[in-house]
Amino acid sequence: MSEQFDVIVVGAGLAGLVAAHELVKAGKRVAILDQENEQNLGGQAFWSLGGLFMVNSPEQRHLGIKDSLELAMADWLGSAGFDRDREDHWPRQWAEAYVNFAAGEKRSYLHELGLKVMPTVGWAERGSGSASGHGNSVPRFHITWGTGPEVVRVFREPVLAGAEKGLVTFKYRHQVDGIIAEGGRAVGVRGTVLVPSTESRGVSSSRERESDFEVRAQAVVVTSGGIGGNFELVKKNWPVDRLGPAPEHMITGVPAHVDGRMLQITEDAGGSVVNRDRMWHYTEGIQNWDPIWPNHAIRIIPGPSSLWLDATGKRLPVPNFPGFDSLGTLGTITRGGHDFTWFILTQAIIEKEFALSGSEQNPDFTDKDFKLLLQRVKKGATGPVEAFKEHGADFVVRDNLRDLVAGMNEITPGPQLDYDQVAAEVHARDSQIENNYTKDLQIMAIRNARNYLSDKLIRVAAPHRLEDPKYGPMIAVRLHLVTRKTLGGLETNLDSQVIRPDGSVFDGLYAAGEVAGFGGGGVHGYNALEGTFLGGCIFSGRAAGRALARDLG
Repeated sequence: MSEQFDVIVVGAGLAGLVAAHELVKAGKRVAILDQENEQNLGGQAFWSLGGLFMVNSPEQRHLGIKDSLELAMADWLGSAGFDRDREDHWPRQWAEAYVNFAAGEKRSYLHELGLKVMPTVGWAERGSGSASGHGNSVPRFHITWGTGPEVVRVFREPVLAGAEKGLVTFKYRHQVDGIIAEGGRAVGVRGTVLVPSTESRGVSSSRERESDFEVRAQAVVVTSGGIGGNFELVKKNWPVDRLGPAPEHMITGVPAHVDGRMLQITEDAGGSVVNRDRMWHYTEGIQNWDPIWPNHAIRIIPGPSSLWLDATGKRLPVPNFPGFDSLGTLGTITRGGHDFTWFILTQAIIEKEFALSGSEQNPDFTDKDFKLLLQRVKKGATGPVEAFKEHGADFVVRDNLRDLVAGMNEITPGPQLDYDQVAAEVHARDSQIENNYTKDLQIMAIRNARNYLSDKLIRVAAPHRLEDPKYGPMIAVRLHLVTRKTLGGLETNLDSQVIRPDGSVFDGLYAAGEVAGFGGGGVHGYNALEGTFLGGCIFSGRAAGRALARDLG
């Protein structure tokens, strides 16, 4: 007798778990298929810092942050820059719905599941320098207490409880190769059962075939993630006109299984893919000295104080400051003809301003370890940051600038740096430190950040000269470009139903999470405000699950 399911979910990441959670609450029978093994349940969300974009939260109000739905909507639309009549039709509606969610039900929805956030609020993507342009006007980045694994846990546990009741069946190592459609409606999937894998989470696994499979249901939800682990697909979709030439070298911010296969498979079945040239990559990548997946990147989440130089030793132009405008800075770098840059900083800056993305790089937050958390307010950088400083191939530590430049030249893959050029940039920057006012916009930004109490206490170092030995030693960090998120994807309406190229609904087919551009085929438009990727998976997965729970017989 064949298995009977109401819904097939393709992808066991966060969006898939959220959709399954909503379906389980409605008593529906769900099959969750994933090409990886059970170690990878939760997908890329597990590796995240757990940042969540929320608007006018109690945490913000406690810190004196004056936020509002109106300000957040203006920031979102100013960043998104929607300009395509056809392809931005649904993303515009998703953007309005999502910002309303972030300003309303989002916090209580997650809190009722047991998720808590830190009392401090981070200020991510501080902007491109214009009140009406890209960026967050105020801090909105709420870090989950427990980071990415906790975000996964609050949805994984009720889904696993559904499995114990017989409502959920997991089919790991099931690689979907096609969507079955009959009479214009999606009724199942077919594909390849891969040989069993015992690899740890994130480690590349075999694609050796064991057998074929076919699974049928009333509806299919695609939640398979983006393209960040597939550099060839990233390059194919790269928007040269906006971001400059595609770099020859990038390091990878996601595991290899984030391969984008389901985008083409769903398009072949008749779904519409829109905004495929919109993507989100980072500029502050370092090579993981203890890698898990191939070409494993870790992103530095920087404070605003490091001096940022291009590959030739020239300071990046305004407003390309650390933590301000990710894609604007990316385009500046690629158009400069090199695919790496440099930070120059001090021990005082690395101690206060360097955070590393990823749950595994923040064991105090991830493990909810208060004793370890206290180390952040003591002298010295966090353990993971110090480990990178000691073992990382991209770090140079010296007592003076001349020796620092010599060390940078020992590891540069590009042009040799001229000491006089680098010294001129450092001296010019340091000349602006002595007064509480300055013409240097980066120093202005540092002082502005320290007006926010949370930044002053734990995130932004007091302004000081980079060559002042009291704050040393001096540190240089070679920064790589990092693949990360797909901002375009499968076009969906507000119920997460996949849209066909002619604008009609593809009956029985739904999509959520990164494969759907986090909603609509591109809820972010051209730019993200951060803390919006996990939230987009949650919001779009919830929309799919609730629509199916409502509409299925």
